[in-house]
Amino acid sequence: MTTIDEFQVYRRKMNEKILGTHHKEITRFFNLDTAVYREGALPPKTKELLGLVASTVLRCNDCITYHIIQCRDTGVTREEFCDALAVALIVGGSITIPHLRHAFHVLDEVMP
Repeated sequence: MTTIDEFQVYRRKMNEKILGTHHKEITRFFNLDTAVYREGALPPKTKELLGLVASTVLRCNDCITYHIIQCRDTGVTREEFCDALAVALIVGGSITIPHLRHAFHVLDEVMP
């Protein structure tokens, strides 16, 4: 099992556990998160790239991994990933470099 597979299994398992509480506000937040990335004025591909940039600037490796997978699934090319991550680097500064390394490691796994 790859680290991406492990990530997805763990994420799915824990999301089921969290949503299994049937806590109204938690469920609403998860539903809102899902809805935001649907087709709208911006296509899902653009929204996922925005999520990737924000996740990199906020330095959340789990979120970076998630958005790279979603970006790949919406057809983002390696060149588009590089452009988006360049924006994240310029906005976030040098403190994001370790997370940029993580992003490229994940990218190599999902787009060999």
